Amino acid sequence: MKTDIFDFHLPEQQIAQEPLPDRDASRLLVLDRASANWTDGSVRDLKKHFRSGDVLVVNDTRVIPARLRATRDSSGGKVEFLLLPPETQRDTTAPETNGVLIRRVLTKAGGVLKVGETFTFIDGPKVVLRERLREAGDIIEIHCNAAEFDAFISKHGEVPLPPYVRREAGPSSEFDKQRYQTVYARNPGAVAAPTAGLHFSNTLLDALKAIGVNLAPLTLHVGPGTFRPVKAENVEDHFVDPEPYFIPAETVAAIQAAKRENRRVIAVGTTSLRTLEGASGLLEATGALAGQTNLYVHPPYSFKIANGLLTNFHIPKSSLLMLVSAFVAPGSTDGIDVMKRAYKHAVDSGYRFYSYGDACLIV
Repeated sequence: MKTDIFDFHLPEQQIAQEPLPDRDASRLLVLDRASANWTDGSVRDLKKHFRSGDVLVVNDTRVIPARLRATRDSSGGKVEFLLLPPETQRDTTAPETNGVLIRRVLTKAGGVLKVGETFTFIDGPKVVLRERLREAGDIIEIHCNAAEFDAFISKHGEVPLPPYVRREAGPSSEFDKQRYQTVYARNPGAVAAPTAGLHFSNTLLDALKAIGVNLAPLTLHVGPGTFRPVKAENVEDHFVDPEPYFIPAETVAAIQAAKRENRRVIAVGTTSLRTLEGASGLLEATGALAGQTNLYVHPPYSFKIANGLLTNFHIPKSSLLMLVSAFVAPGSTDGIDVMKRAYKHAVDSGYRFYSYGDACLIV
């Protein structure tokens, strides 16, 4: 299957640069899988589309201030590091030995970097480039202990907004620190927000709970690869980087009960959906589940767990657009045409796209 099938024209002015003042004020396109028809509405009206007994699965990962700026000791040139999610679930630092942390990062610099080269964070510890992994990032040594590094990134780290959200270089605004985070974020480790969850206010969550919707959290620490455009000519040649997940025992039990009783499981965001579909043995487990998933979903794909998906509007030729196209028509490629028509409607109707944009509910 050719990647170009998932391309579409999006006017630059429809790429949202700021969230709306209220989290739940975004527009909502509701797409019915059975009829392939859609209606326009508001996120505040979500409760009209839910039923008592629905299980709403949310990703409670917390975005860390993962963008860090340093200087090259050899030349004084500027370097930018983006911390990547930890390899071990719920461990926000990589292994520490004798006061040296080992972390995997994406690096941006003006020239070629060499193994063994040293850097200095502004008002922070020394850094040594230990290994170059190319597309998988770089390995750096940070000469401080975990507590010191946590304090440093809390003070100097920047919100890792995606590149299409334009900001001046430098400290993040308090507004972005608050709004590029879900209201239910709990477990630090993500370097990108599970953006569908940004639409929920506490008021909206309370309204859903009041009609009998069950909130079920899981954690998937989102990495930058989730949002990477597919550059391969053929869809099948792309891959998604592994990301660590944790599904609490209570969430496992809630999903199993819903499947037994023919109640709906609705995932908030593609990260929640990929975790549910990628977690081996979810329907047979007797306790919590932890692991990593690099599940890459594209049409045709048959889903085992989720009956609904709340998501944002995605980048052309992205793995996320491929996933939602598969979800619209499970087991076939018919969803590609449906999503292309729905996205054209969204563009023509002035919907706002990407991380700070509007929402789409597929049920």
